[in-house]
Parts: sequence; structure tokens; C-alpha cells
Amino acid sequence: MSAEPDPVRAEGPSVVTDGGNEAAKLVVLDPAGEGKNGELPATWRPLTAQRQVIWCRLPVDGALTQADDVVGDAEPGGPPIDVVASGEAAGDALRLAERHPRAVGHVLLVDPVPDETSELAERVRSAGTVVEVLPHSTGEPFNRVPPPLPLGHPDVVAGLTRILEDV
Repeated sequence: MSAEPDPVRAEGPSVVTDGGNEAAKLVVLDPAGEGKNGELPATWRPLTAQRQVIWCRLPVDGALTQADDVVGDAEPGGPPIDVVASGEAAGDALRLAERHPRAVGHVLLVDPVPDETSELAERVRSAGTVVEVLPHSTGEPFNRVPPPLPLGHPDVVAGLTRILEDV
């Protein structure tokens, strides 16, 4: 990521984890730094019944390294790890999948920056990882939320749930 982190967003833990340790893993690369209080956004908590959610707060130093460690430490033949990211973090998610193609099953993107990610997404797809774009902000006035849509937004969670139910 190229932007300087907001010092307020950089407070708190670098990673917030919830859900069973034996469950399938869902690594979230959050450029907005939600979860500053050490808890997942409330909209994500129901997902922890089936998955361990590892929420990496990118404004905090070390969060991306910890995400790389989680994916890199995946056991061969174990359940694939799914990665979620939004906006400028989409490139980080795709590079993570490119480094660990056998460990990542899906890369799910919300409002990715198209010019920065399209070629990289094609390389990741050609290596066998599924890359999908989740519901996103259209930027229209009725949306009231400019892109990228926050990862804690209920539309993001609903789209993610639909995709992962089909896995």
C-alpha cells in the first residue's frame, strides 16, 4: 500500500482473530483499520460459527506480514484459505495469493482499483485461485457510501456469505 496510514487508524492491534482454530480460515486485509477495539465488526461475527476470521488491520505495522505468515503456514492438503480485501488492499490480496497459490482458494475483492489489479488478477486465476468481486459501491448518490465500500458493510458480508456457501 502506498498511502501513509492515518495515525488514529493505526492504533490498536494489528490483527483481530475470532472463530475456531480448526475452522476454515478467512483472512481479511482491511485498509480502513476497522476492529481497533480488538473485536471484529458486528456484521462479521456470525461468520465465525463456520470460519476462523483473521482480520488484518493494514494501517497497523506488521498486519500484512502476519497475513503472509498465516497463509504461508497453511498445511499442505488442508482447507484452502480465502482472502478478502477492498480498495487499495486488493493488490496486496492478489500478491498474497500469487505467493501462495496452493494455500489460497478464493480472493474476494470489494471495489478493487481496476488498473492496478486486472493483470495481477489474471495471473492469480491462471494459477488456479478463484478471484471474484463482491458487492461494491457504485458511487451513485443513493448508495451514500463512496468506494471502496467498508468491509464491515452488511452488503459486503451478505455477498461474501453467498459466495462461501457455494464453496
